[in-house]
This record gives sequence, C-alpha cells and structure tokens, in this order.
Amino acid sequence: MSKQEVDAWFAEYDSPQKTLMQAVRAVMLGADARLGETIKWKTPTFVCNGNLASFNPRSKKHVSLLVHNGARIPGQFPSLEGTGEEARTMKVHDAADLAGKQVELEGLVRAWCDWKSTVMR
Repeated sequence: MSKQEVDAWFAEYDSPQKTLMQAVRAVMLGADARLGETIKWKTPTFVCNGNLASFNPRSKKHVSLLVHNGARIPGQFPSLEGTGEEARTMKVHDAADLAGKQVELEGLVRAWCDWKSTVMR
C-alpha cells in the first residue's frame, strides 16, 4: 500500500473529475486510520483486510466508486446503487453532493474496516 504510488497515478491522471475524485479520496482516508490505498486494476483502490472500493477512472460526468462487496457490508448505505449479490456503486456528482454523502461515506468505510477486522481475527 503506497500513498506515493497513488499520488503518482493522480499526477498522470487527466480527467474533468480529478479534483472531485481527490476530494472523495480524502474523505475516505480520513474516515478510518485502518484504511489504506494502492493501485489495483490500474486505478486507486482502498483496502482494509481486503478490497473495499476502487474508482472507475473512465467516468467523466461524476466520480464513480465501485464498492466491491457493497451488498455485504453491515449497515444501511442508501447512496449505494445496484442489485447484484456483491458489488455496489456510489456516484458523486459534485462537491455539494460529496458534502451531502460525506457522513454516509465515512460510515461505510468504518463499517467495512470494523467488519473485515472482526472477520480476519
């Protein structure tokens, strides 16, 4: 897990959503000290005893966060979209939308870290 490798990825990343994506990154990393980040699947991925979420770097109209096991994370997270057995997506459209979803996103990160820390014991 390397902040430097993610910083390097962002230095090369060219997208109209770059600033918003970095703001989402800051919210997530600030939510729980156990959360780390790395590059997997050619995109920033958040990890804590497993892969929590990855950005979709191709999204141009909003920030798209793929929550790998979003259907299984304990708790209620109404901004997660999808109906499959595993993955969910959270879309963040702008800074105001992020502000409105910040508490939920922080809760999602903490719920994941708590859940995975218990499972990994």
